[in-house]
Amino acid sequence: MSNRTRAFVCNALNLCIALFLVTPAMAAKAPEAGLQQTLAQLADKARPGVLGITVVDVDAHTRIRINADRAYPMMSVFKAPVAAAVLAQVDAGRISLKQEVTITRAEVVDGAAVPSIGAHFSGERMRFTVDQLLTAAVSESDNTAVDALMRFIGGPHVVTQFLRRHGINGMRVDRGEGDISRVLEDTANGQTIPAHETDEAALARQRRGYRAYLADPRDRSTPDAAADLLAKLWSGQLLSANSTRRLLDLMYGQTIPVRLRAGLPTGVRFADKCGTSYSLEGQTAAYNDIGIITWPNGHAVIVAAFLTGSKADKKSRDALFAEIGKDVSDTSAAP
Repeated sequence: MSNRTRAFVCNALNLCIALFLVTPAMAAKAPEAGLQQTLAQLADKARPGVLGITVVDVDAHTRIRINADRAYPMMSVFKAPVAAAVLAQVDAGRISLKQEVTITRAEVVDGAAVPSIGAHFSGERMRFTVDQLLTAAVSESDNTAVDALMRFIGGPHVVTQFLRRHGINGMRVDRGEGDISRVLEDTANGQTIPAHETDEAALARQRRGYRAYLADPRDRSTPDAAADLLAKLWSGQLLSANSTRRLLDLMYGQTIPVRLRAGLPTGVRFADKCGTSYSLEGQTAAYNDIGIITWPNGHAVIVAAFLTGSKADKKSRDALFAEIGKDVSDTSAAP
């Protein structure tokens, strides 16, 4: 055998050995690396806003992270952990879903994805069951409902304690929607809005509130912590089987607003919770969506996406989240 032939045979043999040694786990690295690069490009595109993403393939035990080591303002995303903390108390027998909670007119907070408690409030006080408030808070993103639930279980610190007991350390709940609204309006310390405030004075006040909210470390979550919350919920580590199904059903019921969901293919289910701040002078403090994508065969992928400080308009922000949903679902599609 000539030296040239011998070299050819050796190279061919080495190639066969290399191909043989490629494991399924190694093969899976290619699409994972591609998704990492694609999401990193979307984060670059989102500047000067900061886009943080964590994607967890529950079956493959893989995790992709983009700007995931910082905490982002949650806004209504916090309604999912509040609901989990409430259902944990149901599981413990401390409260029941049929138990009634009284809400006074003074406790009504503006804001909901669809007209809910505030829009239909009559008289000086109304009573709602815990189950009704959970539906309003999670599926309809009703601010009055979530604040009432937090008061009922003992305050925001009860929610954070619940998270810590379950090893979720990068998420904190400190205030209700009413308190956050007062920060944004710069009336958190007892200030009142002057009866004859000029447009210029109102804008200056709102600027102060917006800066204060963006600088505040409270009521924030890392994408990793949000993904951990959903992973523990999906695996049954947070709640009983009945309460797990109840919370997932509430999240499946959130169909407005449409963010990650807009990029998902037909035939999958999506249990999610969005969070949104208002925009001031072209800047949006929080634009978020966290959820669990499931295929008909049970394959599950978790996505937590947080965008803060964005200068993009709503159409561009929606397109960004739809692209995240599409890229994740295309790469992670069930076999």
